[in-house]
Amino acid sequence: MDRAEKSELVSTLHDVFANTGVVVVAHYSGLSVSQMTDLRGRMREAGGQVKVAKNRLAKLALEGTEVAHLGDLLKGPTVIAYSDDPVAAPKVAVDFAKANEKLVILGGAMGATSLDPDGVKSLATLPSLDELRAKIVGMINTPATRVAQVLAAPGGQVARVLAARAEQGEAA
Repeated sequence: MDRAEKSELVSTLHDVFANTGVVVVAHYSGLSVSQMTDLRGRMREAGGQVKVAKNRLAKLALEGTEVAHLGDLLKGPTVIAYSDDPVAAPKVAVDFAKANEKLVILGGAMGATSLDPDGVKSLATLPSLDELRAKIVGMINTPATRVAQVLAAPGGQVARVLAARAEQGEAA
């Protein structure tokens, strides 16, 4: 990498650190290329991304951001996973780490909040933003459906009674 490429990488990472919802830092030593490709694919499907950058350049990119405290985690071969959805990147990283013991989660950050490995794991257990929205819509929709059923029930009962009376009248 020449100087221009390094400065471009630092500015790109700075934007990532300043504007994403959550950042997860992990050691990836021992992962094969196919495993890293699998991790990148899973993260992309969830709406996140994975970057491997030199720790020195990542520390430069952290300066002046809310997540500057992540600099302490950048030792050794580290991978940075991030997403706008606060649950997506931790969920994918934790699930991948369960299947591959060579990916070791070191910690992360959600906004200015620092996360230890247990914090990242607990964040991964939460439902995603889309799942929460679906639950809220379902909760709002359910009472309306029940109200419609209750209002329609008396009319239906009256219609059934009248139909039964009509059948009795025809039978006589």
